Amino acid sequence: MNRPEPSEFAEFYSTYASLVPDGDVLATLAEAPGAIEQMLNGVSGEQEKFAYGPDKWTIREVIGHVIDAERMFAYRALHFARGDQASLPGMEQDEWAGTSNAADRDLGELLAEFRALRTANVSFFSSLDEDSLSRRGVASGTEVTVRALVHIVCGHELHHRGVLRERYLPGMQLS
Repeated sequence: MNRPEPSEFAEFYSTYASLVPDGDVLATLAEAPGAIEQMLNGVSGEQEKFAYGPDKWTIREVIGHVIDAERMFAYRALHFARGDQASLPGMEQDEWAGTSNAADRDLGELLAEFRALRTANVSFFSSLDEDSLSRRGVASGTEVTVRALVHIVCGHELHHRGVLRERYLPGMQLS
């Protein structure tokens, strides 16, 4: 699958799309659950509740947000890949995070859900032909291609994995 052109998504998403390494985006997507599980291996139940600052999400909530956003982006991809031209709404990430109950869920349970979701999405994205990947739709008031959404899914998780690595894990004594 080719990398999307800048004209295929809103500038806001370039942060995510630029994080996707060159090569097979589907392989990068498939590797993510193992990489994030390995990175968070040894985080204790108490550490799962850590937030690096006031009004910041806990580790559990970050994973919950990644899950919610992936579901939303994948739905957009399905919607547009199937030729539906109805515009789709955005998401208010802080409202979603606040009502997700991720803060009360075990990190292992959240990671298992992420693995299952990502596996299903890799299967779906793998099934798309070039015509489907090139289809466009409007979400959050901006036009986007299905191909760009695949890269946004990938880059969004990579972004949050980086945040976890840089802002949450330093200084933690992991077993």
